Amino acid sequence: MRLFRKSVNNNNPDVQIIRNSAYFDKKWYLKTYPDVARAHCDPAEHYLIFGWRENRQPSPNFNAQIYMNSYPESRNMNPLLHYEKIGKQSGACIDGNFKFTNFELVKKTDKNIVFPKFSDVKVSIIIPVYNNFDYTKLCLQSVLNNTHGISYEVIIADDNSTDETKNILKHVKNIQVVRNNENLRFLKNCNNAAKYARGEYLCFLNNDTQVQRDWLKFLVDAMEKDSSVGLVGSKLIYPDGTLQEAGGIIYTDASGCNYGRNDDPDCIWYNYVKEVDYISGASVLLRRKTWKKLGGFDETFAPAYYEDTDLAFQIRYKLGQKVMYIPRSVVVHFEGKSNGTDTTSGQKKYQAINQKKFFKKWKNELYKYHSRPTCNNFLARDHATTKKSVLVIDWKILSFTKDTGSRATWQYMKLFQSHGLNVKLYPHDWYIEDDYLQQHLDNGFEVIHQNFAEHIKNFGSQYDYIYLNRPTIAHQYINLLRQYTHAKIIYQCHDLHYLRQYRNRLLIDETDAIEKLQPEKDMEFNVFSKMDVTCTFSFDEVHEIQNTDETINARQIPLYILNPGDMAKYTYNARKRQDIMFVAGFQHTPNIDGAIWFVKNVFPKIKQTHKDIKLYLVGSNPTDEILQLASPDIIVTGFVTDAELDKFYSEIRLVVVPLRTGAGVKGKIIESVFHKVPVITTSIGIEGIDNSLKQIIVKNSASDFAKSVCDLYTNYTELDAKSKNSEQFIAQYFSENAAVNALRDYMDL
Repeated sequence: MRLFRKSVNNNNPDVQIIRNSAYFDKKWYLKTYPDVARAHCDPAEHYLIFGWRENRQPSPNFNAQIYMNSYPESRNMNPLLHYEKIGKQSGACIDGNFKFTNFELVKKTDKNIVFPKFSDVKVSIIIPVYNNFDYTKLCLQSVLNNTHGISYEVIIADDNSTDETKNILKHVKNIQVVRNNENLRFLKNCNNAAKYARGEYLCFLNNDTQVQRDWLKFLVDAMEKDSSVGLVGSKLIYPDGTLQEAGGIIYTDASGCNYGRNDDPDCIWYNYVKEVDYISGASVLLRRKTWKKLGGFDETFAPAYYEDTDLAFQIRYKLGQKVMYIPRSVVVHFEGKSNGTDTTSGQKKYQAINQKKFFKKWKNELYKYHSRPTCNNFLARDHATTKKSVLVIDWKILSFTKDTGSRATWQYMKLFQSHGLNVKLYPHDWYIEDDYLQQHLDNGFEVIHQNFAEHIKNFGSQYDYIYLNRPTIAHQYINLLRQYTHAKIIYQCHDLHYLRQYRNRLLIDETDAIEKLQPEKDMEFNVFSKMDVTCTFSFDEVHEIQNTDETINARQIPLYILNPGDMAKYTYNARKRQDIMFVAGFQHTPNIDGAIWFVKNVFPKIKQTHKDIKLYLVGSNPTDEILQLASPDIIVTGFVTDAELDKFYSEIRLVVVPLRTGAGVKGKIIESVFHKVPVITTSIGIEGIDNSLKQIIVKNSASDFAKSVCDLYTNYTELDAKSKNSEQFIAQYFSENAAVNALRDYMDL
């Protein structure tokens, strides 16, 4: 960080632009960044020249990271200045935007449509039709164009049409037509056509729709991923690109709401997989055996309306399964082409009639599990009125395959979700990789994409728990959280930051390091004092916190939440393996230092005994220092995927973790044991881990470390024994039971 005491040029017009911007808050900036205030800097000038480069924000209402991510051309310029001078005039959005909903409409054609034939049908697509042949043909063309990777059949349920629909087989080949001799109308037409289906799944699709790429695959994948899911449905959009529905809401009086209607379908809050009250029947999928078990649509609701809502309620309340909205399945719906939009006449009038029938049938469930019409939809949109909600705050979108902290937070989010909590993530920093964002959304986590202060003022009362991470961001949010929520705040420090930095400085012999870091230590303990419970992954750090301030409620929780049963797929035979490996993210100083120390001081001693042994330095972001270590016997891999890392673990005989500095529990050790590979580390490496089972060998000096590697490397009996004991170690300290037991006093798990 760079500071200056006086204005460099108080007449700088760019400083005046920043100072006068509605998105620069002088008081907030000085309060949020007290080092700027202590240096008596001009806040606008500091932000213009230095603050934005240090990832500081100009106010709680402008997120510079989001803005630069959305408008890459601004990255070489102060983002707020870019917005004021360029972006505002071109209509730039201060909080960025995303593109989730790509769609393309099929154009009318005179060509015949020829569907593929499948002997083994996965999905039966049932399309109920009554006249409107042109819409039906366009719908069928879109199905042919955009349905891939799934075996399917198309069943046209023709409800005694009088237009060209009755001659549809002249225009469309390899479909099945179930034609009624009389007009059964929508509900009974669907029930009748479903009798002819062969597929494992039934998909009901309106004929006034056009499906988009891979729409069906996303629906089927959601069902097959989770056996507790009983019904899934698509994101519905209008042909003008606006949203029709991101799942449906049903209130206590049985009235309904198409959530998000007429809004932008690319808003992030419409694009995460979630449980919903119901899915509009324009595009839904369920198992055929479920359909048969329920007897199809309840004919109480004939001729139409509320039959799809009733189906969702039966699946949830009668069968105990979930109803899910799958936003990556996109369907364009020309709403009203079949039955119009006038609710006082024609078939549409049954909408009001059947609402009363539906209320009578489901009154108890409506009162117990649903929201009143006067409530905001924050919980109702997730079918979460009776669920506890948790807001997870971390420093970014979680790159959970790249760094230990993100992986740990990701696993706790999955734990909360599996125990019925409604989980949302607020990332402090919006520099993201799209693939990670999409994985969050696909796994059912809404990523809050709006100003934090605005969000917490509007919805803070809806949260029961806050899972807040890392001191560098926690102190920026705690006051707002206390002001606008009544939530229990569980704080995860990940490690003691001041302790890690103190050890780093000792390596360069800063004798006054502890005095220099006292402000940072004070800041951390000030954060601890404001939390309901402070969690750390390390037993040793719990003792450090309590020895410093016994009034702080500190608790150890597992770094990783692993399933010991998953370890069965890993096999270990020392005689069939070779070489050693150090897994690390080399953007972190302790890992760089450990690798260099091991290569220069330990590995040469090992090579004297085991001349053919190789060392693999595996991990992302290798610095020039690490790259320069590479040789025929030292392989620097750079970033590897999870699959590639699993392959290394399946071939390596021994893992080394040669850390001399750092703090907190080291995920690389837990990961190695989970893969059943024996580990040798240092006292810093083992810190915070209960090693009472003697699973891990601990050596500190270069000579002792080298001797331990040499002795163990060919001791096949000892290696195999340690591998065999891995499952007990994981079950005792790093399983779901261990995590639940650690948090049970603070959360409903």
